[in-house]
Amino acid sequence: MRSVLPKYSAVVMILIGSTALGGCATKGFVREQIATVNSRIDGMDGRLRTVEGTSGQALTQAQAAAGQAQQNAQRIDQINGRVDGLDQQMQQQLQRQQRKPRG
Repeated sequence: MRSVLPKYSAVVMILIGSTALGGCATKGFVREQIATVNSRIDGMDGRLRTVEGTSGQALTQAQAAAGQAQQNAQRIDQINGRVDGLDQQMQQQLQRQQRKPRG
């Protein structure tokens, strides 16, 4: 039994020593780590605001382009109606000219 006790004593002493030497983080260390994280967060916040501004401008431009495209489509529809009317008139005139006897 004597040989087992010194082995356990050594193990217990190693565990106590490692726990005591491990220690806790100091306030200064924690503040330093938090400051690093906060600076990264501030940088990301600035980038996010830039992206939000850019995306807002892009949305405004896209909405304006969509409105312009709708107006253009309406104008094209009007022009197509006019062209169709002119085409019908030309066809009618050609038919009249073909029916007239040449004299």
